[in-house]
Amino acid sequence: MAYKIDPSLCTACGTCIDECPVEAISAGDVYTIDASACIDCGACAGVCPAEAIAAE
Repeated sequence: MAYKIDPSLCTACGTCIDECPVEAISAGDVYTIDASACIDCGACAGVCPAEAIAAE
């Protein structure tokens, strides 16, 4: 299982990027999570104000 950011919900606020302990999140117009680097900790999902991040 990995976490994924829903691009239709992501506001690119940056909250999640600071929470990722393995730097698996990349900034952009919408943020993305590198599934191969993600350790499934869920820290990003817990802080996302738009609820754009969910386990896949």
